[in-house]
Amino acid sequence: MATVLYHLGRVSFRWRWLVTFLWIAVLGAVGFAAAKAPTAPDDGFTMPGIESQKAFDLMEQRFPGAAADGASARIVFVAPNGEKVTAAENKKVIETLVGSAADGAQVSNAVDPFQAKAVSKDGTVAYSTVNFKVKADDLSDGAKKHLESAIEVARHAGLTVEVGGDALATKPAAGGSAEAIGIAIAAVVLLITFGSLAAAGLPLLTAVLGVGISMSAILALGTTFGLSETTGTLATMLGLACGIDYALFVVSRYREERAKGRTPQEAAGMAAGTAGSAVVFAGLTVVIALAGLTVVGIPLLTKMGLAAAGAVLVAVLISLTLVPAILGFWPNKVLSRGVRRNTKRSRKGTENNGGSRWARFVTRRPLPVLLLSVVGLGAVAVPMLGLQLGMPGDEAKPTSTTERRAYDDLAKGFGPGFNGPLTIVVDAKGTANAKTAVATIEKKIAATDGIVSVSTATFNQAGDTAIFSATPSTAPTDKKTEDLVTKIRDERPATESATGASFEVTGTTALNIDVAKKVQGALIPYLIVVVGLAIVLLLLVFRSLLVPLKAALGFLLSVLAALGAVVFVFQEGHGASLLGVETSGPIMSMMPIFLVGIVFGLAMDYEVFLVSRMREAYVHGEGAKPSIVSGFRHSARVVVAAALIMMAVFSGFIGAGESMIKMIGFGLAIAVFFDAFVVRMAIVPAILALLGDKAWYLPRWLDRVLPNIDVEGEALTRKHEVAAAAASASADRDGDGASAGVELTSVK
Repeated sequence: MATVLYHLGRVSFRWRWLVTFLWIAVLGAVGFAAAKAPTAPDDGFTMPGIESQKAFDLMEQRFPGAAADGASARIVFVAPNGEKVTAAENKKVIETLVGSAADGAQVSNAVDPFQAKAVSKDGTVAYSTVNFKVKADDLSDGAKKHLESAIEVARHAGLTVEVGGDALATKPAAGGSAEAIGIAIAAVVLLITFGSLAAAGLPLLTAVLGVGISMSAILALGTTFGLSETTGTLATMLGLACGIDYALFVVSRYREERAKGRTPQEAAGMAAGTAGSAVVFAGLTVVIALAGLTVVGIPLLTKMGLAAAGAVLVAVLISLTLVPAILGFWPNKVLSRGVRRNTKRSRKGTENNGGSRWARFVTRRPLPVLLLSVVGLGAVAVPMLGLQLGMPGDEAKPTSTTERRAYDDLAKGFGPGFNGPLTIVVDAKGTANAKTAVATIEKKIAATDGIVSVSTATFNQAGDTAIFSATPSTAPTDKKTEDLVTKIRDERPATESATGASFEVTGTTALNIDVAKKVQGALIPYLIVVVGLAIVLLLLVFRSLLVPLKAALGFLLSVLAALGAVVFVFQEGHGASLLGVETSGPIMSMMPIFLVGIVFGLAMDYEVFLVSRMREAYVHGEGAKPSIVSGFRHSARVVVAAALIMMAVFSGFIGAGESMIKMIGFGLAIAVFFDAFVVRMAIVPAILALLGDKAWYLPRWLDRVLPNIDVEGEALTRKHEVAAAAASASADRDGDGASAGVELTSVK
């Protein structure tokens, strides 16, 4: 492989104008297609195979049109201190608002709280639901302003008015600012690492180009494959981070080869053949981790994973072709000043640097470093034992949002469970008396401990299916609510056998519980598939049994520690206020999958880049411990820079307004920190030092079976050694001939 990529790098360098034009043409083509493509329909969140989804599907089948996805606004009224909403003056203000809201454009109906008995027992809180004919994204500005104006009138009259629902939902802060922060920090890190504006700017330029191509392709194919901007969030994040890192490694190796005295074209070829080989396999591990999200069985996650995998593939292709091409335009600009001036100091500066000094420290004390690192990560991972999964809702939003205040007011007025009622869907088809069967089920559920109230059942037109809601006494994210749902489902067989009718428990609360359980159940199979495939891939790269196993175990340590840190901050609330998180609660259900998938791919990046240089040194004759020092001498600085860039990109999302985005940003940033600086920089060299030559052991029979991919560029090295020897021999022959000529002349 190294030889093929070597020639690809040389060709890209030589035909730089053509390569650059082709990539710009690709960007223009997909950009044009994205601009012309219709907006992809929002297919919503679906989760095949869980009870809540089955109930939703039954509702859509038996109640056609009733499950329309029109926007809604739940307007919550709170009377001033010492007053009640039922007071004549307050009641008039509320009725005026409801009447005004009903007259708004795109409104289907507005419910009067006094007629619907939507008033708390103490009379201090009431709510009205305004339903719209269209989805929230399709609401006109005029319709929103009309409702907002009516709400402001009520507020000026003395009532506290807050709004929940999706019609007037507060939009989260745009991701562009987070990406801009990440890019700015990445630029500073690159500038410090390379000491050259051109070298720092090249990875940023190619990464942004790659993200532009990926996102344009996602938008262009949105209608065909059901992709949306949400699908592309992960693609943007990883495309940017991986794009910068992969280009960083190629440029760094190019500078190293130039410092050895190679010509620009030859250096570009060597960079593509060696660092490019590592980029290919690092990219493949990320793609495996992302494509493996299909195992989970969540359509949204599958789409996000495949879209992000495509973005990573684009980043790999750009680093192998466009980066060498751009190096061809400015072959000397990316070099440090010392190399451009051809000083001896610049060539010897890498013989003993921070990376080699750290490696010597670890290899002299491998056991204490290993024990301290493992114990430290284990201690950080302890809170993960209390991991509680869920889907944070309005209760997780800042108190500065009206949705959060509406949630709190409803909880005070109607109880904590009011914000998360359970929806019971009864299928009485085939029973002798559907109404009697439904009534029996209503009474049974109403008598369950933990249920506060049950609504009157609503039947479909055929009279064979009914829906009613049951309000728990505890909050939607409370562990007791999960136990309640489990209890109702466990007691279901006896009720169904007595009535002949079946029922399903659904609603947002039950859906979140089901999603959490499905994700937990899918985590182990996902780990087995992803880790198993990656071990096979690393076996091919390093031709060793122990190195891939060590890499996988190190990853598990870092991801468990990252989950422990997330639980410590976001679930237990320690230091949450420093991140702008006002309410602790369950961890987003998909967070473990995100961490496992994304961090595994990135962890293998660092493993491949760092250990491949050790393997390269070992293959070329250095001993076990000296090869560790050599690998760190050449790669540590760049791996540190790559990790800091990843952390910068992910940390930028901590400043987002949404708690879930904060959680993802924090989780990924802390996971990269643990994996890059503790696992790869401490645990990996310590284990390799303890194993010695055994680290690179591979049974002979397996060595014969495995294909020789030559990631280290051994073939390239032999080729250059042969060429150098031939040139030296030729020079000697020329020198001997010249000497003989001089002697003959003198004799004459």
